[in-house]
Order: sequence, then C-alpha cells, then structure tokens
Amino acid sequence: MRILIADDEALTRMGLRSMLRALGHTVVGAAADGTTALRLACETRPDLALLDIKMPGMDGLSVAEQIGRLSPIPVVMLTAYSERELVQQAAATDTVQAYLVKPIREADLAPTLELAVARFAEWQALLQGATSRQEALETREVVAQAKSLLMERHGLGEREAFLEIQHRARHERRPMRDVAKEILGR
Repeated sequence: MRILIADDEALTRMGLRSMLRALGHTVVGAAADGTTALRLACETRPDLALLDIKMPGMDGLSVAEQIGRLSPIPVVMLTAYSERELVQQAAATDTVQAYLVKPIREADLAPTLELAVARFAEWQALLQGATSRQEALETREVVAQAKSLLMERHGLGEREAFLEIQHRARHERRPMRDVAKEILGR
C-alpha cells in the first residue's frame, strides 16, 4: 500500500517509515503537522493515512474529516494518549477505521492496517448500497408519477402507462427515470 504518515515527532515518523517499509508498504509522504498532512494527502493520493491525533496546525481528527470529504481513504489514528474521550471522538467520525496508542509496535501495525482497510471497504460497500437503494426509490417514485400523468392524460391503465414509459426508454436507449422526468416536464 501507499501510505501517508503524519506525526509531530520526528522519531515516530522515522520509526513508522521503517516498519512500513519492512511490511512491504511505500511511504508516499511524511508530515510534521496537520496542514502539511492534508496537502500531502491531496497531492499523493495515498491508499491509507496514519495520522497523529494531536498535531500543530490541524489536529489529526480534522485532517481525517477533510480527507474524508475530499478523497476518502482508510485512516488510522495514532496517539500517545489513551484517553477515552479521544477514542470516542475518533470512533464518531466516518473516516477513522482504527486507533493505535504509541509506542507503536510492528506486530500491532500490520493487523491494524489490514483491519482498517477491511473496515473501509465494508463502509464503502454500505454507502454504495445505500446510494443504489436511494436511487432505486427515487426512480420508482418518478416513474409512478409519470404513470399517473399518462393515465390521466391519455386514459391509459396502470400497466399500459408503465409499458409506454418502458417502451420509450428502450427505444431511445435511456433510463426509465429520465423518460419519466421528461414526461413530467422536469
């Protein structure tokens, strides 16, 4: 994987870089503050980001949220603090998939990265499924409205109105949703 590291401690960055390389990953950038981390995330498009929760500029949670808005990737938060409040803040975001307390051991890093990638993939699949279901519901609603309009205007039965929309969509090679919107004048 291509990984971005952001930690305000130089020794931590160097240690992480060494561990990640030993695990077969590529470090595409290393930042000492949140602002640089966000810039590097946009420039390098990493597969995963390791972000210290407390950094100068922007904190790790803010960087994770911005990354989630701009180009979602799995994020693992790093901290020297095991305070429950920080863990809860990290867990409340959509972008943080895992949390490691420093000092980080290579034996903990590998499974955490795997877990973060797997959770991110599951989250993306859920979002895609929700989007598909929402689009299907919206299509069904627009087609139902168009059917009602055709039934009213042309005295068609429900089945005939549906077949009319379906026939136009096939003939014009367009989605039924688009044909229905056209019928409705949208």
